[in-house]
Amino acid sequence: MMASEAQKPNQIVAIPIWTTLILLLPTSTISSVASDCSFPAIFNFGDSNSDTGGLSAAFGQAPPPNGLTHFHTPSGRYSDGRLLIDFIAESLGLPYLSAYLDSVGSNFSHGANFATAGSTIRPQNTTIGQSGYSPISLDVQSVQFSDFHKRSHLIRNKGQVFETLLPKDHYFSQALYTFDIGQNDLTAGYKLNLTTQQVEASIPDVLAHFSAVIKNVYNEGGRSFWIHNTGPLGCLPYMLDRYPITPAQLDKYGCATQFNEVAQYFNLKLKEWVLRLREELPAAAITYVDIYTVKYTLISQAHKYGFEEPLRACCGHGGKYNFNNKARCGATKRLNGKKIVIAKACKDPTVRINWDGIHYTEAANKWIFQQISNNGSFSDPPLLLPLNMACHKSIYSQLKF
Repeated sequence: MMASEAQKPNQIVAIPIWTTLILLLPTSTISSVASDCSFPAIFNFGDSNSDTGGLSAAFGQAPPPNGLTHFHTPSGRYSDGRLLIDFIAESLGLPYLSAYLDSVGSNFSHGANFATAGSTIRPQNTTIGQSGYSPISLDVQSVQFSDFHKRSHLIRNKGQVFETLLPKDHYFSQALYTFDIGQNDLTAGYKLNLTTQQVEASIPDVLAHFSAVIKNVYNEGGRSFWIHNTGPLGCLPYMLDRYPITPAQLDKYGCATQFNEVAQYFNLKLKEWVLRLREELPAAAITYVDIYTVKYTLISQAHKYGFEEPLRACCGHGGKYNFNNKARCGATKRLNGKKIVIAKACKDPTVRINWDGIHYTEAANKWIFQQISNNGSFSDPPLLLPLNMACHKSIYSQLKF
């Protein structure tokens, strides 16, 4: 079933009276029943949308001009600057997360990042050379976290420098656990020439793998979960360039409707799994974050928010979308014996949304972060509270009507 069939645009949806009442309450009233969570650490799981150096440590650094805006050098991130996970860390007063796989200069005292670019939820039966997908799928990231948890306790007890580089034992139960993954499971299906119906049919099994990892983290003591759904796949230059799409298959903003509907269907099912997990994990506070709506809003109303050319990559090489899969951002070639960069960055990344055909610019990431963190308008449950309240299982039960 396509997402458009499940969510008819003109359908009138009944809103429960208690939800309406909560939405009418001022934020100060809701905030008064709960205190800030003061997360001492973040443990992140995901793909390139939140990878701060995992893939680079394992398979080679993301080349320049990645990192040019904020870090002024490649930093393991597939962007010109900071990612959503970086802004999350900043907002909580925590340092940027070091990649678990990076042994050079890493500090894990306030958490670790297990994400790697190209990761999928469900393991792929291919090598990274064959498909481009990372072998560090979500189940592997889960194993890495479990090992990190156990060994941190043992190594930290040795004292000296180890005590300053690893998280304190109680941080694991008080930490924020963030997840941003799933996009690559959808594109993997299309790379295998599956039909849209076949891609959709794979989603329940993909989410069963996802659920198993959440339960594993919960069993390790994790209690606060911040889960992003997947973004509008059909608005990525990578997808628009790679697959044959007719004008009739594009929406009025130029995004491929078919791919966006698959992403929406994935998100619909992900939300159902989140609701189920809340019942199965009674002590967990699980926040589902609607990244899709925020990103699509930005892309579809780019000029309103000060951005330009939302469907063109800032860093790329030629074509309608400034994207060439064989010459991605930073690609070089030899000319007269000299190596020159042929996939360069645009003049001003601060007014662009898409960085390299797949990932977002720092400016876009910052805008997206501001929408999802300042209140809970894009979260379920709709807490109308900032990110630092995400440890609270339910605000509703604490309100008096």
